[in-house]
Amino acid sequence: MASLADITGREGAADQSGALSRQRRGEAALPADWRDFVALAKPRVMSLVVFTGLAGLVAAPDSIHPLLGFVAVLCIALAAGAAGALNQWWEADTDALMKRTANRPLPSGRMEPGAALAFGVSVGTGSVLLMGLAVNWLSAAILAVSILYYVFVYTIWLKPRTPQNIVIGGAAGAFPPLIGWAAVTGDITALPVLLFALIFLWTPPHFWSLALFINSDYAKAGIPMLPVVAGRRTTRRQVFIYSLPMAASAVAPWLLGLTGPVYGATAVALTGAFLLLAARVAMSHETEPAKMAAERQMFAFSVLYLFILFGALMADRMLLS
Repeated sequence: MASLADITGREGAADQSGALSRQRRGEAALPADWRDFVALAKPRVMSLVVFTGLAGLVAAPDSIHPLLGFVAVLCIALAAGAAGALNQWWEADTDALMKRTANRPLPSGRMEPGAALAFGVSVGTGSVLLMGLAVNWLSAAILAVSILYYVFVYTIWLKPRTPQNIVIGGAAGAFPPLIGWAAVTGDITALPVLLFALIFLWTPPHFWSLALFINSDYAKAGIPMLPVVAGRRTTRRQVFIYSLPMAASAVAPWLLGLTGPVYGATAVALTGAFLLLAARVAMSHETEPAKMAAERQMFAFSVLYLFILFGALMADRMLLS
């Protein structure tokens, strides 16, 4: 892990190349517009969070008024956006050092840090209060925990300190199915817990496959992702190892009779493909990021995997109801 002096040195180098924000060079930030606030909320990440939350809501055995269901999904989206904004507020200096994130609103100087902080806190607080007052307080409590976990446990504590950041921090993105389910039923049972476990175990192979081909970015920013600390060989092996319990959690709802045949067939087929891609990553010896086809395919497929799997979960519920 990089020392404070290392990070400071890197910030100075990035400043000279124009990567650090204008406010850190003593210049006025450009006026932020609505697109910057959308970018602050990490819309691509939010889309998967919202979708899995919606799936938890639809898969629940009880019914919810459509308006309350919409409010619940909206609150999940707002909370995800708030967490993303607070993450970017805290990591603005680090983001400026990475090509993948240097053009975000804060490191590029298009937004003042105070605006990002106020946006994150106000939207996050509002989403929890709205969920509690309109839906129920159990779902609101889990929503609050998800925001706090992502910001304090993952972003502030784990990410800059340990290569296990993605493993432990993966829980932050696994809460939405629990929230959606609790919004409908007011309780938590076996199926949403299994969905939580699925996303929790999916997160390491998903992010480590990405980290393998942007390893230099993480190393430059001093973030101790597994490829930086333990090397590519160990990371590739871990991608496959974590895919095994993830596969078990993916098919468990069907084997336990908690879902129907649509989900079962989809889970078996997709998870088999996931394991094959993970095996390809484990056997890869490529060192040039641009040529890491197996790793790039694994990362792209892992996103599609969750979308289709949770889509099958909703289809199952609608067919059985």
